[in-house]
Amino acid sequence: MTVPGLPMAVPSRDLPTRVRIHEVGARDGLQNEKATVPTEVKAEFIRRLADAGLTTIEATSFVHPKWVPQLADAEQLFPMVADLPVALPVLVPNERGLDRALSLGARRVAVFASATESFAKANLNRTVDEALSMFEPVVSRAKSEDVHVRGYLSMCFGDPWEGAVPIPQVVKVCKALLDMGCDELSLGDTIGVATPGHVVALLAALDEAGVPPTALGVHFHDTYGQALANTLAALQQGVTTVDASAGGLGGCPYAKSATGNLATEDLVWMLRGLGIDTGIDLGRLVATSTWMATQLGRPSPSRTVRALSHEDTEEH
Repeated sequence: MTVPGLPMAVPSRDLPTRVRIHEVGARDGLQNEKATVPTEVKAEFIRRLADAGLTTIEATSFVHPKWVPQLADAEQLFPMVADLPVALPVLVPNERGLDRALSLGARRVAVFASATESFAKANLNRTVDEALSMFEPVVSRAKSEDVHVRGYLSMCFGDPWEGAVPIPQVVKVCKALLDMGCDELSLGDTIGVATPGHVVALLAALDEAGVPPTALGVHFHDTYGQALANTLAALQQGVTTVDASAGGLGGCPYAKSATGNLATEDLVWMLRGLGIDTGIDLGRLVATSTWMATQLGRPSPSRTVRALSHEDTEEH
């Protein structure tokens, strides 16, 4: 239940006037569920997100079902939502995944790299350089088909095995992804250890290396409660694309210390208070996440969802 006039919009001159939210709940969120969500529920979730005003909704992942069984229905799901008038990026780990995605008409794909050797080994069973070599023909072929390619980069701010990740190391992998043809990059704080100063330092180093904030998105996890603060720091540096997950769903199956993504509702509440346009109907978005929480059998971790749907009151 929204309160008229709240939050009060107080614009800031050092912030963008509009932010594009890259919604990852249907892919990054649901891939971490212990129980498999029915395909029809996933499709309805995506449709409701689109109805709430989200224009970029990551639909699914064309990885081998053995690795992510929760998304084994990609071939069945994508045609059920392909008619929506929104961007529907999908994750493709290799050329086989790209073949599957293209055969269904996907026009936006994403590859998933790592800034650290330990996570590249855990997630892809390859070194960082070997993973980049694997992605090169995927990106090249996608671009030859005029398909938009996003490059995800995990562990940009810290790694559970290696600890702090040197900024030059992150910059090097970012440059490699852009050089092979990626249209945009998403900087991932996979285990949620980033703080605003670190965010500013990485973005400054990238800008100095020729990677402007306009080519970047940020993907923060809220493990230590820093996701919104880190997002604000990124916006102040010129970033205008932010990844978020409806209801705060998701984590990372290969990094056990990772907790949920930044909740889309919490992000929209902050952006609305800053006078930043997103095109999102917050009431419809909250209703969508409340509905999805019911499907999953547990309350949403999003503070804004709880506040606006009175879930805390209902639980007590």
